[in-house]
Amino acid sequence: GLFPASFTRPKTAFTFAVMDDFLLDNLECGTSAMNYYSKICRLTSSIVPLMVPDRYRELMRATRQWRQCKLYKWHGFAHKDDQPKDSDLALFCLACPQLGINLDLSTGTVAQPDDTPSWLMTRYLVMDGNFKAEHMHPVNASDEVSLMDGLGFMVSDERYKSHLAIAQDNVQRSDCNNHQAVNQANASRQRLEATGIGGCACAQHGCFVPHSMVDFQKGERQMNMDYALSQALNYKTDRISCAITFYDINCQYNKYLKDRIASSMYLSIPIGMDIIPGIGLWHVHGHQDSCFVRYASNFIHGTGRIDGEIMETLWAPLNIISPSARGMGTPAIVE
Repeated sequence: GLFPASFTRPKTAFTFAVMDDFLLDNLECGTSAMNYYSKICRLTSSIVPLMVPDRYRELMRATRQWRQCKLYKWHGFAHKDDQPKDSDLALFCLACPQLGINLDLSTGTVAQPDDTPSWLMTRYLVMDGNFKAEHMHPVNASDEVSLMDGLGFMVSDERYKSHLAIAQDNVQRSDCNNHQAVNQANASRQRLEATGIGGCACAQHGCFVPHSMVDFQKGERQMNMDYALSQALNYKTDRISCAITFYDINCQYNKYLKDRIASSMYLSIPIGMDIIPGIGLWHVHGHQDSCFVRYASNFIHGTGRIDGEIMETLWAPLNIISPSARGMGTPAIVE
């Protein structure tokens, strides 16, 4: 099959095999569109590759559309009139309890029988930020077209910005040790549109929660992580009675969490859900001794053997491709 570079005046087309090959190279090898097109030029004319007509911009546009078409197909929207909603084009953890997916409707009730363990109806989340995933200001912001705003792992842009516009940026003094994430919360870099990203993932199996990844405008501020946590707690958590959240600075972050959620029209948590804070077993040793006995997963009932540090392993492969994505357009880097 052939995929046209334009739907109005098609003059150039890419084979389906080339589209699939590029997506696979981009995913597994971190190959950029420019490097991949250079390879195609050399395969076409190994002696004078510069004589091959320049179709680099067409390749970038077509691969974005091809990726969207594949996602629509994989998630059941290819032959439907229904439009996908937030997070519909992303997959979550197969093992975490989700009503109607891997949890029987007859057993998924709030009033659990006495013989049902409480951990069965608990969502385990880990929160963290990554400052390697920087993003520069776009050159022509008016020319950018988003194909998947909010449909994947990143949150919807308009609602997120509305939340940031009204959120109170309260700088709290830490009464624990001198944590870098607290002290550099308002660190700003003028040449960057985003200084990093943050979000939530399953603390047991290491799966990012769809529609819960946010970008940072300065440092790792509470207003950013509040929105990410709010979205994660509302993602397929029907009948989930408890959430255990692990965060490097939970001793400070969790103090006024419910007050911040109650004061914002863009933040919410499911009614009746208890939030139990925790700190990863590696980071907790950088806190005061009182934090260890209060927030270490070893002493939280129902957590099992969770270290709360799995988010660090998820950043490792992302850091490899972050330099090549630094100068991408905003919609492209989101996709």
